[in-house]
Amino acid sequence: MNDRIKILRESEKLNMEQFGNRLGVTRSAISRIEKGERNLTEQMILSICREFYVNEEWLRTGNGEMYKIAEDQTALIVSDLLKEDNPFYDIILEITKTYQQLDSKSKKVLQDFSKELLKNMKEGKE
Repeated sequence: MNDRIKILRESEKLNMEQFGNRLGVTRSAISRIEKGERNLTEQMILSICREFYVNEEWLRTGNGEMYKIAEDQTALIVSDLLKEDNPFYDIILEITKTYQQLDSKSKKVLQDFSKELLKNMKEGKE
């Protein structure tokens, strides 16, 4: 796992201190983990997976993709947006309520518009 920690840290473009700060540990703790002088605790494994959206199977064994699938990331992002202390909470709530009040024809128009907008945005990035 020590090699995979280094691979992850470098993938995230973080130095040991920055990586450790995200996990609540020191630079030297990360250094010892990467050198194999210190084992990862269960709590640290779970923290790394949660903080960096890492696939736990990959971290433990090297099998699979490094990062969790996009749906997992989307769920975490949406969950964060729906916390009441998030400034977007009220906006998202009102958009959702208003959407639910629309008739099916109006919902379809919004869905089609959204699909076309996303398609145009993707084409603009390429």
